[in-house]
Amino acid sequence: MTSRFFSARHLPRALWTVAALAVAATAGQAAWRIKQSVELARQSEPLQASPAGATASLLIAGDSTAVGTGASSAASSVAGLISTDHPRLRIVNRAQDGARFADIARQLEGDERFDAVLVLGGGNDVIRLTAQEALAQDIARVAQRAAARAPLVVILPPGNVGNAPFFRAPLSWLMAQRSRTLHRLVRQSTADHGAIYVNLYKDKADDPFAQRPDELNARDGLHPSDAGYRLWYDALNTQAALARRLKAVSAH
Repeated sequence: MTSRFFSARHLPRALWTVAALAVAATAGQAAWRIKQSVELARQSEPLQASPAGATASLLIAGDSTAVGTGASSAASSVAGLISTDHPRLRIVNRAQDGARFADIARQLEGDERFDAVLVLGGGNDVIRLTAQEALAQDIARVAQRAAARAPLVVILPPGNVGNAPFFRAPLSWLMAQRSRTLHRLVRQSTADHGAIYVNLYKDKADDPFAQRPDELNARDGLHPSDAGYRLWYDALNTQAALARRLKAVSAH
């Protein structure tokens, strides 16, 4: 598979000049945001739940968004919101900050069966420039391993990373292009393996994270805030009917 991601030989010299100037102009702000991201990651911890008399089980795998980095507490993360709405659901959360899809595949190793698997990830592959062919293989491996662990698999990649306040043009353009590719690969892999794909990708004019940045983004301008994670959770319930499916499993 030929990579369609930008590379040095595809970018004209003028664009690299613009990029260098943009980086220099925003270096101070970028350093501050990176520091905020590190602090948020240090403060975050993936929510686990082991209620007495649990009636269903959920395995969560992924990156910092599955951990809930950026939320004010674990209770405001996606896992926390799920736990609040499903108090008899056992939640095993193996997510780790910084994980790429290759790492997420390793989080899904093992033989224990669950009623559902939820995967949140892909942002680190976008930002850290994972090659397209490798990314496609990693996503497929995640979908395969998740399907071996549960009859219900939901994969939620982040929205348009290029719209995050953390990035400025022209880097934001590259992040948007890579986000589109990520979503295309996840959409294809979920279709191939019987999983459910949740689509958060939107162009800037239609993206609530771009239109309401202070409300929906954490202070690092990269991770969701409490309100941002609530939007993600709403998308899970709207597009994947997650709440209904978990309640149906618990009733059996």
